[in-house]
Amino acid sequence: MSTPERNNLLKLMDETRKRMEGLLPKIDPRKEIYPGWTIREVLAHVTGWDDATIETLRARLDERPLSISEIHDLDEYNAQAVASRTDLENEQVLNEWRTTRGVLRKIIEEFPEDKFKIPVSVPWGGKSTVTDMMEMFCDHEESHTRDVQKWLRHREKSDMEEGE
Repeated sequence: MSTPERNNLLKLMDETRKRMEGLLPKIDPRKEIYPGWTIREVLAHVTGWDDATIETLRARLDERPLSISEIHDLDEYNAQAVASRTDLENEQVLNEWRTTRGVLRKIIEEFPEDKFKIPVSVPWGGKSTVTDMMEMFCDHEESHTRDVQKWLRHREKSDMEEGE
């Protein structure tokens, strides 16, 4: 079943991801975007949150408690999400980032209408509707996209100054 709310949410997820995807060919994977984080770590970080969201939605569908423990420290969770992918090659991290979002998108597409607006327990504590949770994560990814865009502008300016 399709609703305008679900369609708008899927569109937002697609647009947000497309903006980040469009930046990837411009990024040197060896360069730090944030202190200690290359694009690889940024993608691993976003994938970690997609994983938590997938678990949240699957728990709601199965009518069971979350299988991950509550996230009390966001920095710790972020570090864990990145560290869990340390042994993966850059291409594997990129593929996981893409695949995980595809899984999340499919869950949203198929999420039963009667459960769509009922708040779900979220791993960072409290409850959220599916729409509110996904809008928050799209905002989160969009924030990283803006940071990468800013970083690219800075890099291009630095490269121009070095070439003069």
